[in-house]
Amino acid sequence: MNDRAFLKSFAGLIVALVALTVVLFVVAQIIGGKPSKTIESTADAKALVERIKPVGELTVGATPVARATTATNAVMDAIIPSANAAGADDNKGKKIYDTTCMACHAAGVAGAPKLGDKAAWAPRIAQGADTLHTHAIKGFQGKAGMMPPKGGNMGLKDDDVKAAVDYMASQAK
Repeated sequence: MNDRAFLKSFAGLIVALVALTVVLFVVAQIIGGKPSKTIESTADAKALVERIKPVGELTVGATPVARATTATNAVMDAIIPSANAAGADDNKGKKIYDTTCMACHAAGVAGAPKLGDKAAWAPRIAQGADTLHTHAIKGFQGKAGMMPPKGGNMGLKDDDVKAAVDYMASQAK
């Protein structure tokens, strides 16, 4: 077989494959087509959204910022005692530390001074309680690391953050 015969056979094969591809594409479009049912109206769309919405929501950590009604607040506060309730014990700072601050301050993550590490806490305590509170509430980027606002738990109240800071500082004295 010479080169001319080979090229003629090869070109014929390529043309046949291209034609087969086009035919298969057209058949696939005919078979697949468009969806048989589409949502024609916004009422159907709303009904669909209603059917597939989640049954409920789960909030882990802090309580939600806004609650539905005052009556609901009273009922929920009666059922689930809040850490901020009037009867909260004196260890509020320790509880906040255990639930939020411990994630970083137990292991020294991102330059966080470890609980009870007098050498690491001494220069921070020397700046004063107001500075410590401000850095903990608003966040701080220092040479040794960074402190996210409210320890990353934006659901905490400023007084809770202050109590946790005071607890940690008292453990380093």
